[in-house]
Amino acid sequence: MTRTNATPSLTMRKLEKRLRRNTGRAIQDYNMIEQGDHVMVCVSGGKDSFTLLDVLVRLQRKAPIDFSLTAVNLDQNQPGFPTADLERYLCGTGIDFRIIDQDTYSVVKRVIPAGKTMCGLCSRLRRGILYSFARKAGMTKIALGHHRDDIVETLFLNMFYGGRLKSMPPKLLSDDGDNVVIRPLAYCSEKDIARYASLQGFPIIPCHLCGSQDDLQRQAVKRMLAEWEQQYPGRIANIFRSITSIAPSQLADPALFDFSALGANYSPVAWLPEGGAMPESLAEPIDHKSISA
Repeated sequence: MTRTNATPSLTMRKLEKRLRRNTGRAIQDYNMIEQGDHVMVCVSGGKDSFTLLDVLVRLQRKAPIDFSLTAVNLDQNQPGFPTADLERYLCGTGIDFRIIDQDTYSVVKRVIPAGKTMCGLCSRLRRGILYSFARKAGMTKIALGHHRDDIVETLFLNMFYGGRLKSMPPKLLSDDGDNVVIRPLAYCSEKDIARYASLQGFPIIPCHLCGSQDDLQRQAVKRMLAEWEQQYPGRIANIFRSITSIAPSQLADPALFDFSALGANYSPVAWLPEGGAMPESLAEPIDHKSISA
């Protein structure tokens, strides 16, 4: 009986330790959080953001530097969104938090035709509001809950639908140059996060705006990766590892590696007398947009 009762507790301790270790390693590898930082932790109500907030709070207690955390939720006015439940949970944690009320739901529903993917516009609106709030509130870092599987999925989305080799970096400077975005869960697997969120009993809030769109490109890639992982355990980890160990000379981007200078007698020659146009068979696909975070 004692052994049975101890099992969940033991599982929780192991999960917590692994998530804390992987998160701490990612923060250190990419210098995500520095002395005196005020980190805005974006809490959507999903398993990933709840786990992110929980792990950062635990790391903060033993961190070798001082930094502050503020949990921020954007209430997009989705019908039935339990804002009160989320606020109650955040109050119970004792963590500083803010809830921003902005009706982006109506905008997305009005602009995007029924049956079409809403995630793109929704994420752009959400990002703009959060970036603006971070600037005004003096936040120095914006922490998002994307994990290792999200990063790998985005890699394939960009390859399959955008014709580009790119993904979500663990740390980036926003396009406006005013915000540093970090992804502390970059080394954590979705499987560990889901298990941890379940054991912790986080009040998960599903997204009803686009969660029912099962034909989303990301869902197709997610299913593909799940099948690979089932057949070849560890494949997702290997794919992620590959984007942290890149050999530009073994790819084909002349902007990253000077292939033209290779050779004993380098002398530029015009090979396209038609005016330099790329052969149609090698041209970039038309009308494909890159999928990004």
